[in-house]
Amino acid sequence: MIRISLDKALEKYGISRYELAKRTGIQYQIIDNYYKNKVKRYDGFVLERICSTLNCDISEIIEFVKEQHPFPL
Repeated sequence: MIRISLDKALEKYGISRYELAKRTGIQYQIIDNYYKNKVKRYDGFVLERICSTLNCDISEIIEFVKEQHPFPL
């Protein structure tokens, strides 16, 4: 499962969602959806703007979480 960890990145860089929206030029609601991990399809433009603004690598805002299967495959 892919998880957006924007909450951790914003805490690390000491920036709010509102400030990130202002700096990136992306609507607050879109930033908020990424922050709350409510996005189903990730927009490369949005991810690029976030990374550029925070001056971070994509791996700081996206993580892969292995799901536990109830039965071995």
